[in-house]
Amino acid sequence: MQAVVRDFPRIPTVALVSAATDTDPASVLALGNCGVRTLVDVRYAAGWGRLRDVLGAEVTNDMDRIALGVLQDDLRDASPDCWKFFEALFTRSYSAPTIRVLARRLGVLPSTLMSRFFRAQLPAPKRYLAFARLVRAARLFENPGLSVADVATHLDYSSPQSFGRHIKTVLAINATDFRRRYGGQEMLQRFRETLVIPHLPALCELRPLARRIPGTEAALLSGVPVHTHTDRERAPVRGYIVEPSAASVLFAPKVPRLLQ
Repeated sequence: MQAVVRDFPRIPTVALVSAATDTDPASVLALGNCGVRTLVDVRYAAGWGRLRDVLGAEVTNDMDRIALGVLQDDLRDASPDCWKFFEALFTRSYSAPTIRVLARRLGVLPSTLMSRFFRAQLPAPKRYLAFARLVRAARLFENPGLSVADVATHLDYSSPQSFGRHIKTVLAINATDFRRRYGGQEMLQRFRETLVIPHLPALCELRPLARRIPGTEAALLSGVPVHTHTDRERAPVRGYIVEPSAASVLFAPKVPRLLQ
């Protein structure tokens, strides 16, 4: 068992508990020592759902690795900042149903993320997220045993109907046609042809997650000069240059005469 796990690291190894008798703790520990990290108890009905989720997650993880490998070549001249956004689209730990959730996980305000794509004349970030989710969906649909409801549940859609509306909105086809036309690789190619390759020059200049001094961005866009903290300390007030030491005196609140 240990040799199988070591020689085939990309193939998921799952231990099943199916016997009616109690599981021997020593056997479970032995599996762990061999490198088996997932155990599913199918003696109960919920266990079969858990097994399906585990295997489905491995399928989408495999597609994520393929997508990141292809996109890394496409975006080799992009900034680390831009690459982090694309990496998050195909990384399970960042997986999110909406761009607002994804932005929070990336540590940037959703409005800031969307405005930076808009100013770069790029498609909206939510469109990138929508296509990335459909890449995973197409990969799952390569398994004939998975229904539309199964795929919708696995990808955290609220219902099969919501999943169908999402496909209709993005690709203008229904879920049945989507399943027939696209596999994971084909949908990834559609993602690249629609959202990456035509926009490579802009993507290479994009800094969607860079932190900036609050207020400077809007000021620069409006043409208003941006002053640093030192500039503000010496800003003219009523025709005078106010030194930092004098500012506290000049702007000190007036004290009633009775208290002086």
